Amino acid sequence: MTSEVEEKLTLLPDNPGVYLMKDSQDRIIYVGKAVNLKNRVRSYFQASRNHSVKVLSMVARIEDLEYIVTASEMEALILECNLIKKHRPKYNISLKDDKSFPYIKVTVNEKFPMVAVTRRVVKDGAKYFGPYTNAGAVYETIKLLKRLFPLRSCRSLENARPCLQHHIKRCLAPCTGEVEVNIYNEMIKAVCLFLEGRSDAVVKELRRKMSEAAEKMEFEQAARLRDQLMAVEAVIEKQNIVTGAGDQDVIGLARSAAGSCVQVFFVRSGKMVGRDYYMISGGEDEDEAEVVAAFIKQYYSRATFIPREILLPVNLMEGDLLEKWLSELKVGRVMFEFPRRGVKKDLVTMAVDNAAMVLREAAVRLETDVERMDGAVRDLAEYLGLAKPPDRIECFDISHIQGAETVASMVVFESGRPQKDSYRRYKLKTVEGKPDDFKSMQEVVSRRYRDKTGVLPDLIVIDGGKGQLSSALAAIRGAGVNEVPVVGLAKEFEHIFREGISEPLILPRNSQALYLMQRIRDEAHRSAVGYHRKLRTRRNMLSVLDHVPGIGVKRRKALWDYFGSLAKIKAAQMDELAAVPGMNKNVAEAVYEFFRGGEK
Repeated sequence: MTSEVEEKLTLLPDNPGVYLMKDSQDRIIYVGKAVNLKNRVRSYFQASRNHSVKVLSMVARIEDLEYIVTASEMEALILECNLIKKHRPKYNISLKDDKSFPYIKVTVNEKFPMVAVTRRVVKDGAKYFGPYTNAGAVYETIKLLKRLFPLRSCRSLENARPCLQHHIKRCLAPCTGEVEVNIYNEMIKAVCLFLEGRSDAVVKELRRKMSEAAEKMEFEQAARLRDQLMAVEAVIEKQNIVTGAGDQDVIGLARSAAGSCVQVFFVRSGKMVGRDYYMISGGEDEDEAEVVAAFIKQYYSRATFIPREILLPVNLMEGDLLEKWLSELKVGRVMFEFPRRGVKKDLVTMAVDNAAMVLREAAVRLETDVERMDGAVRDLAEYLGLAKPPDRIECFDISHIQGAETVASMVVFESGRPQKDSYRRYKLKTVEGKPDDFKSMQEVVSRRYRDKTGVLPDLIVIDGGKGQLSSALAAIRGAGVNEVPVVGLAKEFEHIFREGISEPLILPRNSQALYLMQRIRDEAHRSAVGYHRKLRTRRNMLSVLDHVPGIGVKRRKALWDYFGSLAKIKAAQMDELAAVPGMNKNVAEAVYEFFRGGEK
């Protein structure tokens, strides 16, 4: 324990609040909340306590700590959720890849709303449904909605004539004034009810409107509503009634050597309307109640819908506090229940069983993958005549367009699997504007191996034939790396060239060793091309935005940091542009009009 930590431990208050543990690099490695900061934080450093392996490992890395005093435990809970989501600390239980979950967005803030898929939730007045772990299921849902409801799919609302979608009765053509705003928005209400799982309400409303249209002798409108009604009823038939009524989420937790998995069943108006599963990391040494509580905090802090009742597989120590927090988020009563018998107990058991099934399938896939990869690495060592299987393989590739924006990538595979944390990308300096792959390869391997304090690989792969291999070898051996074997993989026939051997090695076409080499080469190519495109896009974006009135260096950078690509800036709505730090309404309007000035 450092002197700074010891001093701060003596100054800890008795108030509720949030504490942040930091390592020697000043990175936040754990965020926690406490009713009493003094008692809770000091407990980590008491040797007499029976700490778990994870806590012991974390405490050994703590070099500094901070704390934030709050007015209540509820405020501490909210702040803890926000900080975990922002910093993603190493030792907190967390949902894997939760940042990339897709949502379904209904742009109810527009005159004629659209339905689309997004991975970013912003406060723009639109309605968001999700998150969903299965992107394929999201797109299937969008496809189903467009079959059930004639929604617009074009971005422009000022077209000269209806498109093909209108002629095949898949769109009401609001862009040409074929439908009134109130009629279209009534349909959007039905879409939102459908996405909330309230199919019965959709059927009831469609049947009422169909009768009204028929009474008014608006037979074309009545026929359209009849078709929608039949389609929705066909979907409802596939949903099973599982409870009497009401909205519920059913949570099941399973744990094994493969990890931890939470399965969530969505019950809306008494019907099972869907399910999702979430893999959990960092909960190996925690009890089930702590894992479930951590999941609830992270999942519902970004959920777009919170049901009235949540069925749990275990009782939670802080259940009352979490109920109160969720009730405030929902602006309505939310209750936890730990059922011990009956239909609700069966639902929780089914959720647990499904979570266990996910883990079993993951374990089988992992075991099969390990066997296949280990076999591929062993075979590769045998074909190349290596003394031992190469545990760490590094592969290099070059990407450019006629010498412009020349970049290189280095990908790393360990035990036959990619280690993305070890990937490196290089913006090359000596060959800019002059397409010379040989010199480019020399530069990148020289930069990689001139520092011998790092971990050296067991095999180096150069993407290219004899020429690239010779250039790379000169730089690698010149840097004093003499013991590591280096090979080149030619693109055309996938021949392998080795040092000091003129004839190429041809691996069997169906060998796992060849598949491994192809995967390594393709990953290096993907990484290099992706980096090249990013630089090129940034350069193009900067030059395009230079023509927009009111956009200077700071706002240009702010737009890039917020959206990440020119395509997203072009597609952004006015309020999204105005929400970017440093922007205002007038400049946002200038950007919006600049990219849409030609739309008629």
